[in-house]
Order: sequence, then structure tokens, then C-alpha cells
Amino acid sequence: MRPSLPENKILTNGCSTFVRRVSGAEADELFFLCRPLCATADVAAQAEAVYTAMLELLGAEGASVAAVASETLFVRDIREDLKVILDTRRRMIEGAEGQTCRPLTAFIEQPPLNQGAHLELSVLAVIPRGRQSRSASDIWSTPACGCDACSRLPARLVYLGDQTHLHAGNIYGAGENAFDQTYAMFCGAEDLLREAGMKFGEVVRTWIYLRDMDRDYADFNRARREFFRRTGIDVNPASTAVGGAPFPENHVVSMSLYAVKSPRPLDIEVMSAPTLNEAWLYGSDFSRGLKIVDANKIALHVSGTASVDEAGRTVHLGNFEAQAKRMLTNISALLAAHGASFENLVSAVTYVKNPGDAPLLRALFQEHGFEGFPCVVVEAPICRPELLCETEAVAVLPLV
Repeated sequence: MRPSLPENKILTNGCSTFVRRVSGAEADELFFLCRPLCATADVAAQAEAVYTAMLELLGAEGASVAAVASETLFVRDIREDLKVILDTRRRMIEGAEGQTCRPLTAFIEQPPLNQGAHLELSVLAVIPRGRQSRSASDIWSTPACGCDACSRLPARLVYLGDQTHLHAGNIYGAGENAFDQTYAMFCGAEDLLREAGMKFGEVVRTWIYLRDMDRDYADFNRARREFFRRTGIDVNPASTAVGGAPFPENHVVSMSLYAVKSPRPLDIEVMSAPTLNEAWLYGSDFSRGLKIVDANKIALHVSGTASVDEAGRTVHLGNFEAQAKRMLTNISALLAAHGASFENLVSAVTYVKNPGDAPLLRALFQEHGFEGFPCVVVEAPICRPELLCETEAVAVLPLV
């Protein structure tokens, strides 16, 4: 497998696009971020610029939107802007490709910290070798929640060799409180996976978004632990749990996930580092990261990582610069344990509690070499009130 290429930053029609490519035996995988330029103020114009960039990038690869495996939209104001963005997306895709536009994989209200941006778009596209006809498909399930937005739940299946990769988002659950909604959300995910002939034990990565992190994080953790106990999960997925406003408003929590089904036991290794303890020791059932050897690559999925020490304590209270440096130290240690570094990163999302810290964060990223790949930066509360930033990341190594 050829190594990931250096960052390719493309400026087109009001949008900057950051790309990393992984070329494996089965497929080319494109990780890219579409970010509207600040000069474009109108949300519809920004959405058009973003999706024009996405379609042009795919077209340059000889691919279409059918190659998109996951598509996560980070929105500044989901109540005001989501419909405009989705209508623009549908018009752009149907106009360019003359086909029905399939649903967006995931969307969440987490304001981009790029000043003036109404949205950012993070995309993974998988372009199989030989362009075989059965490279991807969609499945649907009917969630228990009765609201219109949840009437049908989609997921994207991508086939690489003899493996099936499932990407799904905006999974909700019905209930009167955070515990009930969380447990029902995991059960809904289980139903969706069952439609694909999969089970929750094959989930390797989750993203959890809580409307009120301070109020509901403990109940979320209790519900996840109960679901994992009932399901008999042996290896906790890599995960991020941060603040974000799900849509529609009757939901207090939503989830995205990534699962892999393999006819042979999947080569998975839990990632750990001497600078961190295991999260389950303090009641959070996730792995610090997972190393996955799939049919196309070796992927290191680093969970949401913050300024936490080897005893699980928050360190550098009130000091954003020190917290950001400890966060980077922890990520570096997780990667180094598996022979990787920041140079192997293909995507990341950074969550910042206070938007005013964004300029310092970007300077620290440049100073420490945490750049050269697509990295979304958004505003979001972190799982502990005293934490000021958190980053998740994906690194890729070649198959040996």
C-alpha cells in the first residue's frame, strides 16, 4: 500500500478542501474536509460551495456520491439552517448525478470555529479497485421512536474484499429521560445492525452527542454500561462522547457508529499508553483506541482524548495551553505504542469548550506538527466541566 499523501489543500468557489488519500489493495480511501471560506456569508451559498467541492473532488477521481461511505455535517444552528443545507445538498447531488439523493449519514449542531462558517463537512469516500459493481449499498430499519425525523434509519454498507463495513449516524432512542433514551438508542443500533446481518459486538467506533452534557453524562454512562452488560460486549469500542445538539429537539442524545463484519476473526487490538489509564476504571465503557487490521489498511482509531493523566484525573485546571499540550501528548503516546505518529493521521475532530481559545489551539497544533490532514474544529462541551478541549483522530499504517 502506498502511504497517505501529504495534505492537499484545494481552494474552489468559496470553499477550502483538505484531503488525505490511502491507497490499499482493495480500494482508494479519501478522507476530506470541506470548509466554506469566510467571505461567503449566506448558509445556502456555503452549502452549495461545500457540496460543489465534494462533487468536484469525487469527479476528479472518476467517482460519484455512490463512493461516499460516511458524511458528517457539523452545523452552527441546526434549527435554522439544517433544512436549507439539506435542500441545497439534494439539489446539488440530483442535479449533478440525475439520481435520487440518499440521506446524509450524520449531522449535529456543533458550531465550527472557523469564523463566519455555518457548516463544515467531513467525508470518507471509498473507491474500490476495478470499480466492481457491488461496492456499496444502503439498508434501512424502522426505529421505535415515532417522530417524523426518525421514521426510517439508514446505514451505508461498503464491501472491501470479503469484509462488510457499516457506517450509520443520527441513531436516537425514545424515552422520558437520558437513561431511557440512551438505552433505547443502543437497542435501535442493535436493530439496525441486525438488518445488515451484524451484531453490536462488531461495532469498533461510536460517537455520542449529548444535548446537556453536565446533566446527562452520568445517566448516559449507566445506560451504556447496562447495555454492554446485557449484550456481552468483550471489547469496548473506541468512542467519543461530547456535547452537541441532536435534531429533532425531543431527543437528548444521538449516536453515530462504525462496524466491521469479517468472515474470519477481525484483528483488533486495544490501544493504551503509559500516560493514560483505562476509561472503564472510572465508569466510562470505551477503549482509549482500537487498532483494526482490515482488508485495505491498518487503522488506529483514537478515542476522544483530553488532558487526563495516568490515574484518570484531569490535569492543568483552567490552563488551556497546558491542557492542549497534555491532550497532544496522550494522542502521541497512543499512536507511538503502535508504531505511528502524527504524520500517519488522516482525519481528526477537535472539540473546544470556549471558542476564544481557537487561535491558541491552532498555533499549538502547528508548533507540535499536528497538521497536514483534515481536522474539523468545533465548539462543544467536554465530558467533564473542567476540560477545555478534546481531540479524536484516525491514523493509517500500511498492511504488512
